[in-house]
Amino acid sequence: MKRINIFVAVILSLSLLNSCNNKTNQKEGNSIMESYEKGTFGYDLKYLSEKDSLIILKGEDDNAQVIISPKYQAKVFTSTVDGLSGKSIGFVGYKAFERDIPDEHMNGYGGENRFWLGPEGGQYSVYFEPNKPQIYENWHTPKPIDIEAWDLVSASEQKVLMKKDMSIQNYLGTNLKLNVDRHIEFLNAKKIKAMLDIDLTNLKSVAYSTKNTITNKNDFEWTKQTGTISTWILDMFIPSPNAITVIPINEGNESQLGKIVTDDYFGKIPEDRLNIKNNTLFFKTDGIQRGKLGINVFRSKGIAGNYDPDSKRLTIITFDVKKDKTYLNQEWDPTKDPLVGDAMNAYNDGPLDDGSIMGPFLEVESCSPAAFLKPNESQTHHHNVFHIVGEANELNPIAAKLLGVSIKEIINALH
Repeated sequence: MKRINIFVAVILSLSLLNSCNNKTNQKEGNSIMESYEKGTFGYDLKYLSEKDSLIILKGEDDNAQVIISPKYQAKVFTSTVDGLSGKSIGFVGYKAFERDIPDEHMNGYGGENRFWLGPEGGQYSVYFEPNKPQIYENWHTPKPIDIEAWDLVSASEQKVLMKKDMSIQNYLGTNLKLNVDRHIEFLNAKKIKAMLDIDLTNLKSVAYSTKNTITNKNDFEWTKQTGTISTWILDMFIPSPNAITVIPINEGNESQLGKIVTDDYFGKIPEDRLNIKNNTLFFKTDGIQRGKLGINVFRSKGIAGNYDPDSKRLTIITFDVKKDKTYLNQEWDPTKDPLVGDAMNAYNDGPLDDGSIMGPFLEVESCSPAAFLKPNESQTHHHNVFHIVGEANELNPIAAKLLGVSIKEIINALH
């Protein structure tokens, strides 16, 4: 690890932070922390650098930067378009870091892009022990995606590769052995334009692609009888009073494409927080009221967005959608068909019944198809994140092209 730590310290290149490694004395560290307000990228960078030797992917001018942590499950923790003093876009769960003992259910360290495994509930669940009722007190996040460190294979200012070997038991009692390779690549403006075919003139941006590959390391095939898993990628961002998640959906009747949206994961989402207009779904993401929705593979177009007029941020998420494949049911109900599930989800955080709250944050999530893999066979899921910041009139052509709606339509969708 010594060689990697030295290498990481070089690519951090944080002249303002002087020394970001564990040798920094407490007095100096506090002074540096105080030079950046909470909510800035610089604050989160200093805070997180005290927890792990970080990887920083960045653009040529240092304004666009992305923080990645091998120790904290290969997460992309946060990013910015304005350097150290700029807004930190991702959610960082400070409360989880300050615990003396890890939470037995889940440690919400945050991360604007994290790798998880599905399904969460149902017959194939990897979050519940066999024969245990699927209720919160029995729900436990598998440790390799919750608290265990991942291995750093290689890193540069543009790319990083991390990996993890895991053995996870599912609700059927099958021990699934797998290897995960996670590639993350920084996308400059030229690559963003090539991937999305958009004009970024006068706009600020930060973006990255993730390539997530799982390999069956058992000596048996993963089947309907053994149960299987899926890759589950979750993006956690800072909510805002006026932020709205935008999801284009395919038009068609329910007998052919299934229901338009599953909107009752945590109780039905009220009409003033969820609206469908012209084959586009609008979901309020203000961090005030908890709600989750799901879109099946036939309805999903492999793209979603989130617009925050307060920070002038338009986020675009793209991901693989394979309509000829099976997607797993994530619901906490083993009586339901495990082979009928969502390709993507969106979540708005809010207080629980006891008034406690993990965030607040908002999430945009994507899932891979079910991994019915033979021994040593692999499956890859791509999930890309693009943050673009600018004035509404500058962002409008991008929203119209990629999401099919104008910025004005987004703003007025829930009024």
